[in-house]
Amino acid sequence: MMSFKGNRLGNLKLPLSIVWLLETLAEAKGRRQLYERQSPQLLKSLKEMAIIESAESSNRIEGVTVDQKRLRPLVIGNTRPRDRSEEEIVGYRMALTWIHTDSHKIPVTPETCLRLHALAQGGTSGDAGKWKTTQNDIIEIFPDGRREVRFQPLAPKLVPEAMEELCMAYRHVIDQLQVTPLLATACFVLDFLCIHPFRDGNGRISRLLTLLLCYHHGHEVGRYISLERIIEQSKQDYYETLKTSSTGWHRGEHDILPWFTPSLQKSRMP
Repeated sequence: MMSFKGNRLGNLKLPLSIVWLLETLAEAKGRRQLYERQSPQLLKSLKEMAIIESAESSNRIEGVTVDQKRLRPLVIGNTRPRDRSEEEIVGYRMALTWIHTDSHKIPVTPETCLRLHALAQGGTSGDAGKWKTTQNDIIEIFPDGRREVRFQPLAPKLVPEAMEELCMAYRHVIDQLQVTPLLATACFVLDFLCIHPFRDGNGRISRLLTLLLCYHHGHEVGRYISLERIIEQSKQDYYETLKTSSTGWHRGEHDILPWFTPSLQKSRMP
């Protein structure tokens, strides 16, 4: 889609500090199997904690909360949900389990996005697993109650083709080894959020897609540490960075670097 248009990624110059960080990440990826052999019990505990925190945080970001006493049984046990909020917690856990278990078999396709949405929405809402049919502008509410359109995603009629194009563009740059995989991952998630293909639940699916694509590239830290919890803890910076990098997206004039390198975004601020 827009981030993959032309040769803009091939011409993108990454700051030296980010190049060093990518090298460090590559080294850490290579040490994962060593940790798995040395500390299996510790990693088992981390896995359990990560999936609980991920289901809780990703839904809490969207305003969905459940009783703390119910959280663990819903995520780790087989407790049946009692209301809509609990259905979404269980649904997100099912989506996480699918990724954790079968990530190597899950392709980057529109169908995968639709299935993740059906799972994460609990499968009970009328449009779970379906593209949006009405416009869903991103509205910013100011302290004085004033509302302003912060971003206008694609119109519903454009979504199916846009999602097909986005998935094809991502697979192409990965297959052709045109850019570092983590940069391609960041571009995919940013474009997904700008398309905003679902009526509700776009944030949840973007976080699940981030986890899935990291798995595809051998970065399995999301199995032991909740990426969703990290996003929740830096939510204000997350939304500010998203706003910065989505500006000009419809014209293909947006700046991907702040989204890929949030620390760079802070350094640019006066």
